[in-house]
Amino acid sequence: MRPSPPPIRRQPPRKSSVQAKIAYRNRSEQTAPVLEYGLDYFQRFEPLTAGDALKRVPSVTFLSDVLESDGARLRGLDPGYTQILINGEKVPGAGADRSFFVDRIPAEMIERIEIVRSASANRSGDAMAGALNIVLRDAYALDGGFIRAGGIMLNDGRIRETLGAVWGGEVGPGRLLLGANIQGRRNPKEKTSWRYDEPGASLNNTELQSDVRNGTDYSFNANYRVPVAGGELDLSGFYVRTDRFADEDSLEYRGGRERIADLLTVNDNDVDIQTDNWSVNGKFKREMLGGETAVKLGYSVFTDSQYEFENEIEYLRDAIPFPDGDRFTADKARTELEDKEFTAKLEHKRALAGFDVEFGAQYQQKDRDMLITEIPRNRYNLPSANPPADKAYAPVLGGDSAIKETRLDPYVMVSGKAGDVKWEAGLRYETTDVDIQDETVAPALRAFSTDYAILLPSAHLKWNLTGKDRISASVARTVRRPGFDQISPVTLEEEFGDNDFVGNPNLKPETAWGLDVGYERRLGSRGVAGVNVFYRDVTDLIELTSIGAGSAGAPALALQTQNVGDGSVMGVEFDLSTPLTAFGLENTGVFFNYSWLDSDIDDTFGGRKFNDQSDYVLNLGFIQDLPTFGGAFGATYRKQGEAYGRIIGEEVTTTYGADLELFVEKRLGEKITVRLTGSNLLNAKKEETFNKFGSTADQKTRAFDEYELESEEAGPVFQLIARMAF
Repeated sequence: MRPSPPPIRRQPPRKSSVQAKIAYRNRSEQTAPVLEYGLDYFQRFEPLTAGDALKRVPSVTFLSDVLESDGARLRGLDPGYTQILINGEKVPGAGADRSFFVDRIPAEMIERIEIVRSASANRSGDAMAGALNIVLRDAYALDGGFIRAGGIMLNDGRIRETLGAVWGGEVGPGRLLLGANIQGRRNPKEKTSWRYDEPGASLNNTELQSDVRNGTDYSFNANYRVPVAGGELDLSGFYVRTDRFADEDSLEYRGGRERIADLLTVNDNDVDIQTDNWSVNGKFKREMLGGETAVKLGYSVFTDSQYEFENEIEYLRDAIPFPDGDRFTADKARTELEDKEFTAKLEHKRALAGFDVEFGAQYQQKDRDMLITEIPRNRYNLPSANPPADKAYAPVLGGDSAIKETRLDPYVMVSGKAGDVKWEAGLRYETTDVDIQDETVAPALRAFSTDYAILLPSAHLKWNLTGKDRISASVARTVRRPGFDQISPVTLEEEFGDNDFVGNPNLKPETAWGLDVGYERRLGSRGVAGVNVFYRDVTDLIELTSIGAGSAGAPALALQTQNVGDGSVMGVEFDLSTPLTAFGLENTGVFFNYSWLDSDIDDTFGGRKFNDQSDYVLNLGFIQDLPTFGGAFGATYRKQGEAYGRIIGEEVTTTYGADLELFVEKRLGEKITVRLTGSNLLNAKKEETFNKFGSTADQKTRAFDEYELESEEAGPVFQLIARMAF
């Protein structure tokens, strides 16, 4: 009779207490190149979301508004190139490119964040730039609990609340963790735009805009682990709701003269947003069939409901200035999106002929339903005794669609160790079937299907040169699937300025061969420094191209995304995280990472980088612990390089000012911490330059349609947070 397998051994749960030591980047023992950062690494600066935390790690950039960090751009590439995982599993998001906004996950739910620089066979291959794995606290993370409460003061004097709690302990034969969080969110911004006919010309008009985003995020997560039938059952789930209201009000003046006599337009644009994101997962694993077998089932849902209206009054259409308006325009729209994913995995690991072998299959079915309706534009001259009544909502072109994507991805992976060298090699075969039903186009075009299959090899090596030094090397093939909006068989009139957009059902996915080579050195007992060089050779690149005349007539064009050729991405990443023990400063920790980012592709106008890839991203900071005082203080400084993007008809250059954050804390015994943090203390601005053109020929000859400069700022933010352990 075969004996029962031994129980699964784990580190004992961490007793709940206040953070009293400086935390550094963990040195991951995974064979694949992974950087690991625990929550304690970020917590003293009190990030609100996973996006705020990711601003401090190497190679992550954002192209968001000031004070926001939503679409993570690993290595500066578009969010669709970065795979976002939660507990190692994919989750649906609002983006048509399958991207997920990381500001939807509260920081208090996080146990650690992993930067996975190169793909492995047992992970989904849609990670051309890499993957960001957000690991939530599990039942073995904590023995006891925390309560967190405080307030956030914004630049406009408003204070928003924050309240959260987490508890972990034994329940019955297993262990349970529960967490909940309520977070008030507010972002008051001021924008100014200056518009010219071309660079160096006289100022045509200015626009002053107030943009306030106010809302509340609610979150809950749970995890229960229990021994069952000689193995372990792991049940987990999370729920996040975002209620947000965006209020944009703007005034436009002619000639830069900001006075009533030169008022051109008054605009009121409001958006009411409710987003729900939840996921439940179950995993059972046990020793069987000569190894360990795991079965995983998961179900995730993302819903997004938005109501938007935009009202505008125009002036100076006649000789009579303000206060008599000349024309009123109203637009209203509703958006309902639901994205559901069901996943199933079967995995088996065992030792075989001196190696460790892992094989299995992963199944995913995505169902995405979208309905975008709007009231046809209501425009009439003022004054009007009988303005036209609102018409009924009607679906916009491409706005009433259903998408079903089915994947079945078998894989096999072999790993081993020879002396000081660890290695891993694998093959993954990804199959994809897509069905799209669009109710807004002609019946003959409403339904189409496409399918493709891609073989993705990968290999990793890690060599411990000494007890402190090691090198790593990885090669992997990855894929980026076309966005659902790119393959939908619909023509969107004047989608890009005066130019139309035509969907392309025949798009192939992009693929890339990638190479990562790194060196890492341990500094003392807690510090670590590393440097990594990466390269991606991209084929079947998807770019916007011109396919003829547009519906508005010359010079308007019809634009379509097509597979246009090849591109390359490269960079160097350096990171340092260490106490200054060598200088007699054991209670001083320093942090530094710098990533130089570059790429190269050719479009209609010549060579350029991948759109909106920043030139670099820099983070540096320190923490000074004061053990005898029971306190600490510290600072971080962040700067992101210039980003340039170019499509037919428009070119945009984006720059950000530097961001400075400070904190001071006082610990009251072993159970209470009070912390004051300040962010955006340099009042960093986002500045954009827009070059706009009426045709491809105009863009080549630099005959401008409009030249616009835009500046956005938000002001400092202060948090006062108290955290009590029990």
